[in-house]
Amino acid sequence: MSFDFGTPRMRRACRRAPVLWAALLAAGAVHAQQSPFTLDAALQSATDHSASMQAAQASVRASSEAAVKAGQLPDPMLKAGIDNLPVNGGQRFTVGQDFMTMRRIGIEQEWVSGDKRRLRSALADEQVGRERAGYLVQLAAVRRQTATAWLDAVYAKQVLALQQALLAHMNHELDATQASYRGAKASAGDVVQARAMLAQTQDQVLKAQQAYRTALIALARWTATPVADVTGTPPAPESFVSSLPPDELRLSQPALVAAAGDIAVAEADTAVANSERSPNWTWEIAYQQRGGAYSNMVSVGVSIPLPINRKNRQNRDVAEKAALATKARLMYEDTLRQVQADIRTQSETLASGRERIANLSAALLPAADQRVQLASAAYRAGTGSLADTFAARRAQLEAQLQVLDLRRDVSQTWAQLEYQVVPATLAAAQ
Repeated sequence: MSFDFGTPRMRRACRRAPVLWAALLAAGAVHAQQSPFTLDAALQSATDHSASMQAAQASVRASSEAAVKAGQLPDPMLKAGIDNLPVNGGQRFTVGQDFMTMRRIGIEQEWVSGDKRRLRSALADEQVGRERAGYLVQLAAVRRQTATAWLDAVYAKQVLALQQALLAHMNHELDATQASYRGAKASAGDVVQARAMLAQTQDQVLKAQQAYRTALIALARWTATPVADVTGTPPAPESFVSSLPPDELRLSQPALVAAAGDIAVAEADTAVANSERSPNWTWEIAYQQRGGAYSNMVSVGVSIPLPINRKNRQNRDVAEKAALATKARLMYEDTLRQVQADIRTQSETLASGRERIANLSAALLPAADQRVQLASAAYRAGTGSLADTFAARRAQLEAQLQVLDLRRDVSQTWAQLEYQVVPATLAAAQ
């Protein structure tokens, strides 16, 4: 079978082909954006698209560029001029006639010792490390906020499901009550009450829908992509962070890593300030050309700063940097105490939350279910009222929502505890 691409029909088809491909790609992109987000997918999207993390990475790159030049010598200076130019007499403003007049060109170089350059490089490297710690702080914050937003959305979805289930049941109850009324087994008041309960439930469903949409918008703020739905089960509220040994915690908790980086920078800065107590020498060599009747010359010189007030200048710089290093060490100790206190508090809250969930699940929910069964049986037997049945249904929903709210609070505590540390694989990927 052959195709003639010169025919008008084929030419139109060829022109439409790119449009069709673009439409297919756009449809695929929309489908991908509307796929339900799991917790892992939300975390991955957030870390891939976070502007704050990209800014932190740019800061790391900037400090890395600065570290390269820290150990280099200053640029040499090219010096040129005319020395001893006559300004009066018969040879005024002439070059080459007076024996003292010289055209000069030379090079000047400030010499920074190898030890000083090594210390400056070490300081720059520590500053890079501090910027990397800042990146870890941003990474942990993004992961923690994303996990919190995802959990909010998941629990909002579960609340919506409970309200929708109650709405379906209330519709069924209304139909049954209307049928009973037509059969003279229920009163008009029962029908009115069923309609009122249905209207209240519909309002609660609308409220739950709005809460779910709001939670999805909050999650999209972190994923940087539209979120139409979430899926998955919240992780079990068990965290390994509380069992981390202190040495490992110091390497994986971004606040501690950043505080340790501040110490390293302050100590390196102190070492640089101490090295500046010895001044840098500046060397110069120049070639001087005189008139043709005279010999040319070469000059060599050195400039040496005289630290005549070292007590009030260089020594003060060293004392300042040493005090800042002491401050950094004390701030690290304070940060460590705060982190340890937060971990203990969150661990205790998590353990208490798990116990409360178990108690409510074992006592409150079964009791609420039994109340519904008893109220329904009494209503069918004619010994109970429809109001009692509706009250039991509402109490059952309230119990379910109470447990769900507790589960959400416990999950939020888990996220705050679990995501305050950065896994080694993610820390190494920066």
